[in-house]
Amino acid sequence: MVLNTLREFHADHSDAFTAPLAVEKVCVVGLGYIGLPTAALLANRGYTVHGVDVNREAIETINSGKIHIVEPDLDMFVHAAVESKRLRADTVPKASDVFMLCVPTPFKRNDTDIPEPDLSYVESAARQIVPVLNDGNMVILESTSPVGTTELVEKTLRENGVDTEKIAIAYCPERVLPGKIMYELVENDRIVGGINDYSTKMVSAFYRSFVVGEVLETDCRTAEMSKLTENASRDGQIAFANELSMTCDTHGIDVWELISLANRHPRVNILNPGTGVGGHCLAVDPWFIVDKDPAHTKLIAQARRTNDYKTEWCIEKVKAAAYKFQAESGKAPTVACMGLAFKPDIDDLRESPALRVREALEEESFHLLSVEPNLEEQEKNGLCSYTTAVEKADIVVFLVAHREFGNLNIPEGTRVLDFCGVRK
Repeated sequence: MVLNTLREFHADHSDAFTAPLAVEKVCVVGLGYIGLPTAALLANRGYTVHGVDVNREAIETINSGKIHIVEPDLDMFVHAAVESKRLRADTVPKASDVFMLCVPTPFKRNDTDIPEPDLSYVESAARQIVPVLNDGNMVILESTSPVGTTELVEKTLRENGVDTEKIAIAYCPERVLPGKIMYELVENDRIVGGINDYSTKMVSAFYRSFVVGEVLETDCRTAEMSKLTENASRDGQIAFANELSMTCDTHGIDVWELISLANRHPRVNILNPGTGVGGHCLAVDPWFIVDKDPAHTKLIAQARRTNDYKTEWCIEKVKAAAYKFQAESGKAPTVACMGLAFKPDIDDLRESPALRVREALEEESFHLLSVEPNLEEQEKNGLCSYTTAVEKADIVVFLVAHREFGNLNIPEGTRVLDFCGVRK
């Protein structure tokens, strides 16, 4: 969807956008894959937006009207927002009416089989806004978080001198699909859960000023669990498909044909298997549930382990093909790793199973040609074009179903491993 179309979309729904009383300035902390699109959208909706990030290079890029991440239409939104002087980025927050926390929630490094969430970025962001918070402000956590994190934000603010009874604090998880973020920020339903009823009502009113989808109200713990549940559910469905793909390989069955036939049943909808599961949501969120209550989340945990194992299975399949080629030809093969992002048609490498495959093969000293058409500075990142990779490779391994890979002519005699169904 192009910028003009979205603007027309906003105009068509102008009656749906009613800003809360006295809300003019918004401070977005964290200008990554969610924070920057949100900041740019709000600026184009008429708010004055101050973005905050620790990455000075990203700040300079944004303030020049450009973007440091790949997302369709985002460049036009950022350019328009900066040109109108409604968006500015810096390393420190400014006094605003609304503060939105869009910071990472990774894992801590530990030796347990259940990863532990690292909430230090959330706590740091909360402390960072303390000096510029005023009575009547709203503080919104958008980062995907374990149950209880919104209450942790309230506790952090209170312990640092903020009278939290005089501000609204709520959780509203992002629910967007990379590649469609600018559209889905407006179109998708949103869930808002406050630490109290006042917070829920105030923050819901703010979201209704720029969201056309329905804004659903609940408490903060239910809102937190809803986002985790959505992604844990999808992770479980993908685990079923990935498990099918492995057992089909054992029996010499084409898993893509199998799923197509099974899905002809009116009440069956099996997802497609892949190289694993990546990204900062599906590969992470289920553990946020398991970490809090491992005794009652065994199915969720097993789905996560199944999807992680699928990546290791793919690695072993590539290695086996490479050793077989070397035994038959007497030379070491050149292996093309087609795609490194965690899903098709984006540049995001977070928790990417395809990247894990490439790294594992590098550790084994295989001669690799790495392909990721969505990353800039190809040579600097040690990448080559997909056409060159296909021409030079003895083994072509499709790890991500990027659109560029769909109609490639593979030279006769080249061995192909397709883990993502791009050739089906």
